[in-house]
Amino acid sequence: MAKLVITDAEGATQDFPLSKERISIGRHPDNDISLNDKAVSGRHAVVITILRDSFLEDLNSTNGTQVNGKSIAKHPLASGDVIAIGRNTLKYISEAIAGDEDDFEKTMILRPAQLGAAFESQVNQAAASAPGHEPPATGKPLLGKLRVASGPNMGKELELTKALTTIGRPGVQVAAITRRADGYYIVHVGGAAGGQHPLVNGLEIDAQARRLSNGDTIDLVGTKMTFLIA
Repeated sequence: MAKLVITDAEGATQDFPLSKERISIGRHPDNDISLNDKAVSGRHAVVITILRDSFLEDLNSTNGTQVNGKSIAKHPLASGDVIAIGRNTLKYISEAIAGDEDDFEKTMILRPAQLGAAFESQVNQAAASAPGHEPPATGKPLLGKLRVASGPNMGKELELTKALTTIGRPGVQVAAITRRADGYYIVHVGGAAGGQHPLVNGLEIDAQARRLSNGDTIDLVGTKMTFLIA
């Protein structure tokens, strides 16, 4: 469970576990974290925790909220972040285990070093078969993203800003999503011999690139994701 280590103006510290989805911070005594400091607004800020992720939001406070020395309105917290509210500091400590298998990006987003030269070449060849092979049009190109729709990482999002994003697990299921001038395409590029290909809206994809539409559901290595156009 994540926690805040609170240090007041006198140097006294206390740990506050983030055991609720919403933790209010302010000068009024009915806040979850009450800070006896005139520089703190009555309703100053709130921390929202969803699964293993916590987000800090300033509630239009008079003197503002800072994270690591920078003023914020909304901010996703990372372990070690130091929040300044008035003369108080609140250090965010996440107890998530490094390398946790439930971490979406660590398990699903593949990089060249993870693929090997031969497999990377296969990915590039398959992706090149997608229609509209020109780079995205300049000016105002489409921007797509994946949102996890099932499992412990539900709600996490990945913006598809690159020309090619490879997702999955080598030896199990791997797909490539390419960003083209006319939209995004997904293609199956590898997996277990004889295994099921990734699904789009419940139908298997194959070596032919398939164009994605807003709201399409992708099933890959047991994770359900929704493709969205921002």
